Amino acid sequence: MAVSSNPVRLAQEDLKSIIERALEEARARGASQAEAAVSQDTGLSVGVRLGEVETLEHQRDRSMGITVYFGHRKGSASTADFSPDAVRATVAKACSIARFTAEDACSGLADAARMARAPLDLDLSHPWNVTADQAIEIAKSCEAAALQFDARINNSEGASLGTHQGLHVYGNTNGFVGGYPTTSHSLSCVVLAGTGEDMQRDYWYSSSRDWQELEAAQDIGRESARRTIARLNPRRLSTRRAPVLFVPEIARGLIGHFTAAIRGSSQYRQSSFLLNSAGQQVFPAGFSIAERPHILKAAGSAPFDEEGVATRDRELVADGVLTGYILSSYSARKLGLKTTGNAGGPHNLLVAPTLAGGMDAMLSRLGTGLLVTELMGQGINMVTGDYSRGAAGFWVENGAVQYPVAEITIAGNLRDMLLGIAAVGDDIDARGGTRVGSILLQDMTIAGD
Repeated sequence: MAVSSNPVRLAQEDLKSIIERALEEARARGASQAEAAVSQDTGLSVGVRLGEVETLEHQRDRSMGITVYFGHRKGSASTADFSPDAVRATVAKACSIARFTAEDACSGLADAARMARAPLDLDLSHPWNVTADQAIEIAKSCEAAALQFDARINNSEGASLGTHQGLHVYGNTNGFVGGYPTTSHSLSCVVLAGTGEDMQRDYWYSSSRDWQELEAAQDIGRESARRTIARLNPRRLSTRRAPVLFVPEIARGLIGHFTAAIRGSSQYRQSSFLLNSAGQQVFPAGFSIAERPHILKAAGSAPFDEEGVATRDRELVADGVLTGYILSSYSARKLGLKTTGNAGGPHNLLVAPTLAGGMDAMLSRLGTGLLVTELMGQGINMVTGDYSRGAAGFWVENGAVQYPVAEITIAGNLRDMLLGIAAVGDDIDARGGTRVGSILLQDMTIAGD
């Protein structure tokens, strides 16, 4: 099939034909195995600040990557030109590179038996035919709602709207070729309040595969303003040890540190504070994390991973015990294990709540301690688990918020923090690939005055 080197937008069948041509070329050049991925992405992003347009970007990206194997020697190359000559040249470059690389016994395609032979349709594509003018008006209305919320809201870092479409196809010489379209849409707002040295900022956002499921623009603006006002006139705390409650969007990051520690690459490189922890108690009894790759419209859903391996449900943590790692075929071979269908990472992690009643119940359970709504800095050692980050939030007494706090640091060790989780709320934030409610930690060091 002849394909223009600069088409406006190709269909999925066109991308499949490009992959098939690349794989045929690799075989003709003597490769024992090969895999290729083709993607094209289009998008629109607008940003407004104080009622004026600051940014307007149209995105149109595309690429093809080819990886070839000559036995256990590997070579990779990529191009943005889909013409037959460019594809042939890219494959030739990958083959040339492979002949100069060292052998790696763990390299190669995923097992043919693990391929997703009948990929599921997970309803991941909901294009939004919004014009630039319409997008600007939506962003303006979002920011205006924030600025009108309270007279103390006196400045803005702007409101932003983004809408993106992607089409990604992967194929390999195990006979697998598959792809699917995706969309992502988001709307956010950041505003400031206060004067002099007591300037505070906060934000809110909504994101979804389906643009019709975004929160209303005015609601996002008002929530960003409400959060900003709540942070005015913060105090510092004296250094102490106390329970710490992470709001859901912060709790997601804590789970992210855990998943980074159990990735196969962290394990075989021995760069994890949870080294060789499979089968061990990593969280308290009663705590569980499930991977659910097939939730319709979800941010982390995928019918197959980046190697074509079928994704599947699994219980990653059961009753606090780590059941296994997050593995691609390469990392699995390095560890003498089998791939878990996680080339590219996990797909929709669901952290089960242990306490009903939302944030109010979690605050009551906290009693007296720190509610963290923002973290700053990257003071995390993934090898030792040592954790120290700047924080801001609210001091809570008898289950009620007393006053905002800022310019403090919270510190601990991630292994102790995970084992010290006292409760997980049902106020679940479903905006990302990890769905989790607020998380209460029994005890951390809070460094202040």
